[in-house]
Amino acid sequence: MNIRNLNSNENYPMGLLLLADPSLKIVEEYVKRGNCFIAESENQIIGTYVLLPTRPETVELVNIAVAEEMHGKGIGKQLVLHAIQTARRKGFKTIEIGTGNSSIGQLALYQKCGFRIVGVDADFFIRHYTEKICENGIQCRDMIRLSQDL
Repeated sequence: MNIRNLNSNENYPMGLLLLADPSLKIVEEYVKRGNCFIAESENQIIGTYVLLPTRPETVELVNIAVAEEMHGKGIGKQLVLHAIQTARRKGFKTIEIGTGNSSIGQLALYQKCGFRIVGVDADFFIRHYTEKICENGIQCRDMIRLSQDL
């Protein structure tokens, strides 16, 4: 697997990006302001993530997605660790990430990669998404905010 920055002449992997964030409008807004990376294997895009500078010395990992047929193979963890290394190499001091209260697997992954829970944005997904989101039998309502010092 090779992870690289998406070239300016390449299309965003919207199918993958929409797996992690179901709002086309929101995804289109942040991919234009961020840096999109892709993971490739055998000339196929199997994963992606987007780093978005938010404040001085702070970057947010706003989207991370792995092709559904590739779940459970450690690709998500490799993408998160690559994002952390990339942020550090670019001179950021803090990397942040947010995920839904219902995203049990993602919450575990991010903490295993060194992120710590720093807050909750109550009703974030109710306020910003028109369609109800459910995962693991739980309604996704709140954004769990995590952070890591680099």
